Amino acid sequence: MKIAVIGAGAAGMTAAYSLVKKNVSVDIYEASSDIGGLARTLSLWNQKVDIGPHRFFSNDKRVNALWLEVIGSDYEMVNRLTRIHYKNDFYSYPLSIFNVLRNLGIGETTRCLLSYLAEQFRPTKQDGSFEAWVQRRFGKRLFEIFFKTYTEKLWGIKCTELDADFAAQRIKKLSLYEAIKNAALQGKGNKHKTLVDQFAYPLDGTGVVYERMARFIKESGNNIYLNTPVYRVTTSNGAVNGIELKDGTGRQYDHVISSMPYTLMVGRLPEAPVEIKSLAQKLKYRNTVIVYLLVNAVDIFPDNWIYIHSSDLKMGRITNFRNWVPDLYGDKKKTILAIEYWCNDDDEIWKSTDSSFIQLASTEILKTQLLKQGMLESGYVHRIPRSYPVYSKGYKEILKPIEEYLSSIQNLSAIGRYGAFKYNNQDHSILMGLLAAENIADGAGHKLSEINTDYETYQESYIITKSGLLKQ
Repeated sequence: MKIAVIGAGAAGMTAAYSLVKKNVSVDIYEASSDIGGLARTLSLWNQKVDIGPHRFFSNDKRVNALWLEVIGSDYEMVNRLTRIHYKNDFYSYPLSIFNVLRNLGIGETTRCLLSYLAEQFRPTKQDGSFEAWVQRRFGKRLFEIFFKTYTEKLWGIKCTELDADFAAQRIKKLSLYEAIKNAALQGKGNKHKTLVDQFAYPLDGTGVVYERMARFIKESGNNIYLNTPVYRVTTSNGAVNGIELKDGTGRQYDHVISSMPYTLMVGRLPEAPVEIKSLAQKLKYRNTVIVYLLVNAVDIFPDNWIYIHSSDLKMGRITNFRNWVPDLYGDKKKTILAIEYWCNDDDEIWKSTDSSFIQLASTEILKTQLLKQGMLESGYVHRIPRSYPVYSKGYKEILKPIEEYLSSIQNLSAIGRYGAFKYNNQDHSILMGLLAAENIADGAGHKLSEINTDYETYQESYIITKSGLLKQ
């Protein structure tokens, strides 16, 4: 049996690694020159950085066991500190009652509580939108302060146009009551992933996990083709028979695991009906631009990352890589910050030059008052097309017939954030890769399209500690 894996990100590398361990022959095709996809690690200014903040946390025993198998003891537990920047103030996240009272003041805090209480007596009608879902859980005023601006920056659409499914996946069990309880108990006994205060992190950056997988795959006699984009998956009589490279070269395989962008993969299937291809084109991705800034200072601020909710700033998130593990920066006395912007293909900002982005990020970081004039030394821009699958309201109705059609094609597995049109975290993509390998090598019947970004009920809950796996 010979398997082709399209994409060397978390999902594709995990699938390939798992298959090779089962003595299945694998070829991996990656369009870029790097391993790891969205979870890869870059070298900048003699330091290491990730593509944004990639904390690793999972409750799934299988996912954690595989991660530990690959990374061994080369990781640390990082104490998470994140805050929200809103109107020149910083709010603790998870919620700190006294911090909120101090920043908002008694008057605004009272408005938030009254707004929340109003929902208990006259709840917002649920229309399938993110806005209605969050207002019902937190009240209108808290939604406006702590959800609306950041969410609309990220997705590029109004919260009334964003599907409630996004909230159900990412903040499913979180409400104002749960957040207050977490604050009162100081996080003790908390299992909600949004509020987790510690996570495992590799000493050499997130990408080392997938680099080690790649080394094992190649040492086992399998191939990884970098800078080799796949144009399409080829089929005959309802079954996959191989791939076609961008240069027109065709190669035959018994099964193809695809993590290439869902819309491209579906749109280029040779036997896909016109209506399926038309539906796929209605699905949209959001792009990311990360501006890395080299700062001539240390101990700038203590957060791992900060969410920017202020509407007068275009940036959405700031990551401080000096606050992860010392191995990333070694003896260097400078700090690298990552400033994130999100945009669509047709937005003018996406077409901006690198120098324009560096100027924008440099100006905006000074407005936050986190840095002072003269501290910035250099900048580097990294662009990521199609980084976020947009959950527009009603997107699942578009996705369902496409998934049903794909399930009818033999020897095809679509996985990963790109490949399955799922807003995956790293651990979700690892799970997809694991289960795809089990389907192929062991004849398991996992329905990959049903793997969502919340799978806490799949198994008993285990977490990673510095001493290994711990059952919760």
